[in-house]
Amino acid sequence: MRARWSARLAARRARRKPVISADDPALRVVVTAYDETEAASTALARADEWQSGLPAVLRHHLALPERSIESARGLLSADGWDLRPGGRGAERGGPGLTAMIALRVQELDALHCSQESSRMAGLAQRHGGQVYGWDALQPGPDAPS
Repeated sequence: MRARWSARLAARRARRKPVISADDPALRVVVTAYDETEAASTALARADEWQSGLPAVLRHHLALPERSIESARGLLSADGWDLRPGGRGAERGGPGLTAMIALRVQELDALHCSQESSRMAGLAQRHGGQVYGWDALQPGPDAPS
């Protein structure tokens, strides 16, 4: 009986919160926070297109030395992060740094965005890299649900 109740609860939650893929071409940037002095709550408050309560792809832009990318990837993947080439670091990265994006699907809120920003800053610092901020993507209003 308990297993049946748990299964119904999980199915109900799944219906309420659509799953998105970080590779979905219908995703668009709905919030940006590239100023390290701006609070995550302020960035989310000014984001007119962000849909609170729905999953988003949170992306942290950083640049890392080539020698430390695999180590950083291993640390991040343990918590569901994917580390890929690209991002704002390509525009601003210093010599010897490779632009990378750490991303994962999650529900956004100010607390978790702030915590993850601190985590990414620490990761970059330990690996001799730099952080350039974060942004988040969600499907557009016309995307099928």
